[in-house]
Amino acid sequence: MTFDLNRYREQLQQLVAQPSVSCAAPDWDMSNLPVIELIASWLEARGFTAEILPLADRPGKANLIATLGSGPGGLVFSGHTDTVPYDDNRWQSDPFTLTERDGKLYGLGATDMKGFFPAVLAAIDRLAGEPLQQPLIVLATADEESSMSGARALVDQGRPKGRYAVIGEPTELRPVRMHKGIMMESIRVRGASGHSSNPALGKNALETMHAVMGELLSYRGELQSRYRNPGFLVDVPTLNLGCIHGGDNPNRICAECELHFDLRPMPGMDNEDLRQAIQQRLTPLAETSGTDIVFSTLFEGVDAFEQDSDSDLVRACEKLTGHTAESVAFATEAPFLQSLGMETLVLGPGSINQAHQPDEFIAIDQLAPSVDILSGLIQRFCLSANGN
Repeated sequence: MTFDLNRYREQLQQLVAQPSVSCAAPDWDMSNLPVIELIASWLEARGFTAEILPLADRPGKANLIATLGSGPGGLVFSGHTDTVPYDDNRWQSDPFTLTERDGKLYGLGATDMKGFFPAVLAAIDRLAGEPLQQPLIVLATADEESSMSGARALVDQGRPKGRYAVIGEPTELRPVRMHKGIMMESIRVRGASGHSSNPALGKNALETMHAVMGELLSYRGELQSRYRNPGFLVDVPTLNLGCIHGGDNPNRICAECELHFDLRPMPGMDNEDLRQAIQQRLTPLAETSGTDIVFSTLFEGVDAFEQDSDSDLVRACEKLTGHTAESVAFATEAPFLQSLGMETLVLGPGSINQAHQPDEFIAIDQLAPSVDILSGLIQRFCLSANGN
């Protein structure tokens, strides 16, 4: 069966037309239910059993687990249904109207990552009528771009159960078996204000923060000397001092200062262990300076991810794509699905270079090859009795 670009375009247009921004800022945050319900209807028409699972603490947000066939193994195709916010005045066309120009389909979420779902549907249609020996599961999640709350809810529920999972983030159809994690943290120093003519009248939070920053940079150096992975372009963990705010006037002792930073750990590093190590380093600084130092998490974080290079899924994807599995710098839902016991890999059409910016697009020449790859994965893992 040849690739039907018209059908793909119509389905992507319907997905793009449903705004589904997720954002920590309430003014931007939207429901993803219209997108979930649309995908569920398409899959139900193809014989899938679709379960829409609302997120208990997030009204208007839900995951979708749609299953065709049964058995203990199976293949999961997973994607998130939300997008980032957008700069309407910087788009050349309406972000919610799919527009074709120069071999590209433009629209908010076209590549990251609503464009994955019509490719999955095309792969399913190509193999319609083939008897599945292992189940095929399509997973659509909420809030990947903001809190990962959809993936966290799935882990709490212990679902879905499969043997293999492919997350269709835009990788230009190159298999990805590793990515760094991410932590976003806050350090707030609380001192005491006073007249700047006499330092004894207060406790300067900025001066204590200077020591805090020095301690963080020292810790960064230690981490980079201990952890190195040549599979990454930046082959060491990074720690970035992102923004700082403190004080209000040159002639007042600064009473409060806050620093935000991110830390991107390598596979084999644990986010909670890192937080504990930082806290241990801050305690002596608070005692010495007489200030309060409050360390808190801005974002729950995502663990680093690594799938064994010799796993069945990695080998299958390398064969189908002709590319050796590699690493990326961005974080995904992969560690959450891997924690459910599945071999996991990231692979999808489009480029991350087009994500999160005006005039987001997916290249049309990526689409037919993506359907070939997804069809090959279904054949490999769902049409044989043992799923391998």
